[in-house]
Amino acid sequence: MKKSTIWFLTIIMALTFSGLLYVQIMYLRNMIQMRDDQFSEGVKRSLYAVVTRLEQNETKYYLEEDAARIESRFYPRTNLDGTVSISSNFTTPEGINFDLTLKSDVKKQGSDQYLSYRDLIRGQYLYQKGLLDEVILNILNQSSNRPIYERADSALVSSYMKSELENNGLDRPFEFAVVNRAGAEVYKTAGFAHDQKGYDNMFTQTLFPNDPKNKMHYLKVFFPTKADYIFDSVRFMIPSFIFTFILLVTFLCTIILAFRQKKLTEMKNDFINNMTHEFKTPISTISLAAQMLNDNAVLKSPSMLGHISTVINDETKRLRFQVEKVLQMSMFDRQKATLKLTDVDANIVIANIANTFKLKVEKYGGKIEAALDAEDADIRVDEMHFTNVIFNLLDNAVKYRREDVSLRLDILTKNVTYRGKEGISISVTDNGIGIKREDQKRIFEKFYRVSTGNLHDVKGFGLGLAYVKKMVTELGGEISVESEYNIGTKFTIILPITKN
Repeated sequence: MKKSTIWFLTIIMALTFSGLLYVQIMYLRNMIQMRDDQFSEGVKRSLYAVVTRLEQNETKYYLEEDAARIESRFYPRTNLDGTVSISSNFTTPEGINFDLTLKSDVKKQGSDQYLSYRDLIRGQYLYQKGLLDEVILNILNQSSNRPIYERADSALVSSYMKSELENNGLDRPFEFAVVNRAGAEVYKTAGFAHDQKGYDNMFTQTLFPNDPKNKMHYLKVFFPTKADYIFDSVRFMIPSFIFTFILLVTFLCTIILAFRQKKLTEMKNDFINNMTHEFKTPISTISLAAQMLNDNAVLKSPSMLGHISTVINDETKRLRFQVEKVLQMSMFDRQKATLKLTDVDANIVIANIANTFKLKVEKYGGKIEAALDAEDADIRVDEMHFTNVIFNLLDNAVKYRREDVSLRLDILTKNVTYRGKEGISISVTDNGIGIKREDQKRIFEKFYRVSTGNLHDVKGFGLGLAYVKKMVTELGGEISVESEYNIGTKFTIILPITKN
């Protein structure tokens, strides 16, 4: 698949996921807002109903009191002589007051006379009813003088609140308080506090709105579980977000793997193409040398025969190195490397590698020194892979040499304490171009290559140091790097020794 196709699919999927998340977020936001509005509207209706019922109780209280007072005026009183007296006071619409006393002998008048008294009371009450507006105004003016805890009893308010909230479908726990105009609390429930978190959970309603402003009181109600109420209505959206998130993560992983796979495929193809070219040269050289051996003149010349033998040996080593590169490439396709562990002397192996590599270093006018000072150098490793590790480090030093100074390579071994046990430290130091600080953290990553600036002849695929890191880890050791740009680099490998 082409990279442009992968990018096209990535953009399409990214836009699709963005649109899907936007729709879900907007839907969730609208649902929360709608639920919050419904809750607020239900609470306001409930508070208004509570205040209305309290006002009705207030009016009923004074009307009953007034009716009782009127009836007491006309309640018959029995005198000592057996007669009945009824006294009353009347006020005409013109404002004239009259006192009226009726006295009658019940025995003489009988039940008919008593009924006339009832009619008289009824007429008086109907007259008072005609003045109802004026009476109510007077009642409201007088009611504000009563203590608020009598007019709005806490138990009664709590009962009304619970009833009205249930009627509006808001069966939720609440805390409330009655405060005056200055905000001072007249009384409150145990769980009420002004500093409750979530100012949108507090609702306020004026008690007895017709009271004078200086005697105003307010009912404050707080709902501690309002957030739970709203969350319950959008709970079903959680699985949708979870599934969307899983799809998004899966999509990102797929895209990343696709790019990695494409990069890996390209690197493998380049590696194979380059390896094919690298194979052709030594094979052609060996083939030419073999043909020269068939010439009798060559066989008679010991110097020529020795030269041909050297060429064949060098080209064979070159082929072996290329084969080992292919082997290194295959190491990354397995989680666990298959190693053939044997006990070897690190000093001897490193000395042989240095001697072999000496010709290559001297070819570039360089010098290699080996200070093998480790007294205990027995290690348990796969000799082939261990050799490749050291060889990779030396080869990198040659590749990334500086042209303005003579190449110098130093190999040092010494005994150290490693993870609480005895170990051997193997360091390879060069005076090459060095590694920048920002690159040092990534040089052991597979396929990562440090920029070489003006060095355009350096070939590689970012596998050498990744292979070194993997093999050192497989052998139970660790590797570190110290480098300064344009000064040099030092790689240090620490491996456990097999003493005793």
